[in-house]
Amino acid sequence: MDSDELEAFQQELTCSICMNCFLDPVTIDCGHSFCRPCLSLCWEEAQTPRSCPECRGIAERPDFKTNIILKRLASLARQARADHDHRSEEQICETHQEARGLFCEADQTLLCGPCSEGPEHAAHSHRPIHRAAEESREKLLKRMGFLWQIREEMKIILNQEAKKTRSFKDYVALRKEMITAEYQRMLLLLREEEQLHLEALEQEAKEICEQLKESVLRMTQYREHLKDMYRELTAMCCKPDRELLQVLVNELKMTDLAEMQKPQPVNPELTCWPVTGILDILNNFRVDDILSQTMTIHHMSLSEDGDDASVMFRDEHHGTSRQPQIVESVVSWGVRVFTSGRHYWELDVTHSSSWILGTCKDILITDTSISIYSEEACVLFSKKVNNHYSLFTNTPPYIQYVKRPLGRIGVFLDYDNGAVSFYDVCRGSLIYSFLPSPFSFPLKPFLCVRSL
Repeated sequence: MDSDELEAFQQELTCSICMNCFLDPVTIDCGHSFCRPCLSLCWEEAQTPRSCPECRGIAERPDFKTNIILKRLASLARQARADHDHRSEEQICETHQEARGLFCEADQTLLCGPCSEGPEHAAHSHRPIHRAAEESREKLLKRMGFLWQIREEMKIILNQEAKKTRSFKDYVALRKEMITAEYQRMLLLLREEEQLHLEALEQEAKEICEQLKESVLRMTQYREHLKDMYRELTAMCCKPDRELLQVLVNELKMTDLAEMQKPQPVNPELTCWPVTGILDILNNFRVDDILSQTMTIHHMSLSEDGDDASVMFRDEHHGTSRQPQIVESVVSWGVRVFTSGRHYWELDVTHSSSWILGTCKDILITDTSISIYSEEACVLFSKKVNNHYSLFTNTPPYIQYVKRPLGRIGVFLDYDNGAVSFYDVCRGSLIYSFLPSPFSFPLKPFLCVRSL
């Protein structure tokens, strides 16, 4: 193939974005072909809908398969260019006056035939330069695909972190209302402590919001860093074979280091400050031995409008089944019901990470499962989400950004004022207080714990 034919052949195998020979080529809906890395970077920066960089035709599909035939032709074009370049003097071995056409994997050097048979390299593995370079490009393409996948995952986590910030701010506003309502039930002597408590919450919330803001910034910067590295590797793949092989190891180490530096999401958690004398006051309304009925079940659920919505003992991941795992749990409830007055009791959850407790109107029982209606209950529950145990409440469903109790939990029912509150007995602090809403039905205490 003469120079003109070679140039025409290579022109047909050139990506119109990077103006280099195709690297992992894909053919989109309109029929035009581009390097996959070039198209990924181009579409990542463009607005939707995605269009062809050449004819501006709309691309319906988000992803495309590698054009294998085009990839092989591009490899042949690179080899033809490499064979043409071998005629230059800089590719000639000074010792044997032969072309350096082999690559030594052990020493990462270019050799001629006689050099490869010498005592220094005879025991090493040698391959033609073009084949070694093409295999190196494949390694880089796999690593680039892995980096892009991590970057897409970070996009999802970044969105979750941003939503978490908004949810956390809403929760802080709600917690201010709870704390204010709690202190309004206290004596006037506690007003100063209330103010200090709110100031501490404000300061701590400000610090956590700053951490979340910094987390979003770190993740954004990390994604951009991955993009820059991806772009750098794309450019590296287009370099001459010898230059590519000589820097491959360092580039792969850089990607390994980038993976190790992947930032982790923030788990916001407020300190539960103790409320002076709260347990002493609540113990004036203490009732004991209230859980007189017990049974073992496989399924515990909160139901709303007939739609079974299980809340316990399963990780909550987007797209997973709503059916809970089949696990054994122990449920206890009281025969005695409350229709007036103030009542306080404590429940021990020391030996269980997943549990649900509070008050409810009715309990629907079968041989292996129990259900309660969410609108007729005030409950606090602990479950595992993304390898982290968190607290939640129903009506409305809210995540509680406070430390999960590891011992006893106090439940205070103020029936006449329509309030139910939960306390961390060990810390003497408020966990959550349902805002007052009049009760129109009897309530009974309730506890469900997962068996270990």
